[in-house]
Amino acid sequence: MSQDKVVALRPKDQVCQDVKPIATICHNLGPVTAQKVVARALGEISQSVAALADQVKAHDLAEMRRPLRRLQRMSESLGLVTLGLIAVDLTLCIDSQDVTAFAAVWARLLRVADMALVQGHNPLGLTQG
Repeated sequence: MSQDKVVALRPKDQVCQDVKPIATICHNLGPVTAQKVVARALGEISQSVAALADQVKAHDLAEMRRPLRRLQRMSESLGLVTLGLIAVDLTLCIDSQDVTAFAAVWARLLRVADMALVQGHNPLGLTQG
């Protein structure tokens, strides 16, 4: 295959957020406490993604279903819709034993998690803590 025919793909993922869960947390707890709760939850999501990355590196995909369900629930509780949906997609890849699809969806999860947690597309403009 010559280099003339190689196409560089530049994925452009969008982070879809539902603001209702955060609004509910703010309404129920007040802004100061809500900020602490949300920051802690974002930190837990970040740690969860890091733990999943360790499992991927160890090729321990069979044991990822439960942590992926947890990531899905945590993401949805903060309105991080895209991240939750990708966690479901990864579980489907594991269940179907499709390693090629898993690799692609895993890369997407890492990109979206980076956008949601690191680059500031997170609820209330918080960083993980």
